[in-house]
Amino acid sequence: MKRLAVITMMLCAAMMTTAQVETSASYGPVPSENQLRWQEMEMYAFIHYSLNTYTDQEWGFGNEAPQLFNPSDLDCRQWVRVCKQAGMRGIIFTAKHHCGFCMWPSAYTEYSVKNAPWKNGKGDVVRELADACREEGLKFAVYLSPWDRNHSEYGRPAYVEYFRNQLRELLTNYGDIFEVWFDGANGGDGWYGGANETRRIDAKTYYQWEETFRMIRELQPKAVIWNDGGNRGDLRWVGTEAGYVGETNWSLMPSKGDTPFHMLHFGVENGDVWCPGETNTSIRPGWFYHDTENEHVKSLSKLMDTYYKSVGRNSTLLLNFPIAPNGRIHPNDSLRGIAFAKMIDQVFKNNLAEKATITRNSAGDGKTVTTILDFTQPTIFNRFLAEEDIVLGQRVKKFTLEALVDGQWLPLKDELVEHGDGLTTIGHRRIICFPTIAATKLRFTITDAKAQPVIKKLGVYLAPELTADIPDSGEKKSSALHLFFSSPRQILIDWNSEQTFTGFRYLPPQDGSDGTVTHYTLWTSSDWVHWTKLASGEFSNIVNNPTWQTIRFPATKGRIIKFDADRLHSGERMGYGDMEFF
Repeated sequence: MKRLAVITMMLCAAMMTTAQVETSASYGPVPSENQLRWQEMEMYAFIHYSLNTYTDQEWGFGNEAPQLFNPSDLDCRQWVRVCKQAGMRGIIFTAKHHCGFCMWPSAYTEYSVKNAPWKNGKGDVVRELADACREEGLKFAVYLSPWDRNHSEYGRPAYVEYFRNQLRELLTNYGDIFEVWFDGANGGDGWYGGANETRRIDAKTYYQWEETFRMIRELQPKAVIWNDGGNRGDLRWVGTEAGYVGETNWSLMPSKGDTPFHMLHFGVENGDVWCPGETNTSIRPGWFYHDTENEHVKSLSKLMDTYYKSVGRNSTLLLNFPIAPNGRIHPNDSLRGIAFAKMIDQVFKNNLAEKATITRNSAGDGKTVTTILDFTQPTIFNRFLAEEDIVLGQRVKKFTLEALVDGQWLPLKDELVEHGDGLTTIGHRRIICFPTIAATKLRFTITDAKAQPVIKKLGVYLAPELTADIPDSGEKKSSALHLFFSSPRQILIDWNSEQTFTGFRYLPPQDGSDGTVTHYTLWTSSDWVHWTKLASGEFSNIVNNPTWQTIRFPATKGRIIKFDADRLHSGERMGYGDMEFF
């Protein structure tokens, strides 16, 4: 480590020699102290746990009975130990999801654990988890859904006060909070105190975010705020829940205005505020626990791919661990998470740059900089790491990598990108993956920058080759069905003999959102003449989280299924990754 520290100091010094005046001050927006602390965490865990766990849903409607919450072996210390062993440095807990059920005994609603049989109504999951995090040295944070499908006043001014009162409880009763997380899902159908109706709100104005943010700053001055709306928080969503951010990723955004996908996913080069991306995804296909997903926990190779495409692309990784109905993290999830942490340690434990002789040359105004790592003998590697000193801003726009193999300089590219070479922004950390090579030198050239580059760390590593330890991990493929498109928005499935159906599962297209069914109706018939409606509704959040959607209905006999796409996200023809009936 001492050798690495020397290399780091030499690099910073070398980058600053030709333009000392420019690099002694920041360039453009820079991170706050809170944002710097958050970025250094790199990986932290989401915990999804609520009544949804007991109803096998992703989004509760708001009318689920509190009596369902009665875990047999709830152990927050087990959650924390698993997350810590998985390399997570903190935990964000879903204190209230869209169903409105509070995982702490809120004074402002009866819809909480205080009316559940668990611990005779005397329990507080938020308290137990906050205490367990402190005991193990992990940071603690809360998720509070702005949308509440249970509360009778949602969509009206009175709910905003209720929402803030609940937030105040969480920010004042549970110690230091490192992040406050607000989901972007807002408004739609719900129970709403028995109204059973659809309520729409203007997410930009309804919650009066400026006042809410002011309260957070006052009560938790060291916390960062995650919010993907027009009112800019400290962090941004990256536009997908699939576990990756753009290969070009600026930690900058415009201070005002809408945030279309390209801004969320790639940042904005000339943005006027520092607003880095947080990559959130789940270790399973869904966010909440489902028995059907026990064998579809993401593989080690998929988790490493996610790491490279999040932490390795100037982001942080927020990895979800759902809690099983017994109140613990399932062994499949914990074992995979621990293997993930061990693999990261194995990949990055030996920095080959420590053994190299490093030289550097700059040209012109100092924005074009070439650094050569001379290993003196053929050295095998397949990973390259670079970090900017983001205290002074994010500067690098483009760079190249070349390896000297048998006397010839060969260009390298990031094999994890589909188009181009992927050698663009750096920021807090950039990791480039390429096929294993044996080279005597590595040449790293910054070819374009907004100001003179300030690189504080370089790394060269040899990662072991990985294959998926579970084929199609994180996905599920059913046996082939005899189906055909009777129209661009209708699929018919014929079983040839009468069956009894109790449920349906739909996997949207996995190569893009075109054709994704967002609203559906299912019918069945035994004679092609008389049709029985099985179910209809909306696949909530399916575009952002394109995983298996499960619909259950009363047992019904039929031979033919008719699947109507009442609404598509985009495109003209309905699409699917897979379907199954049970």
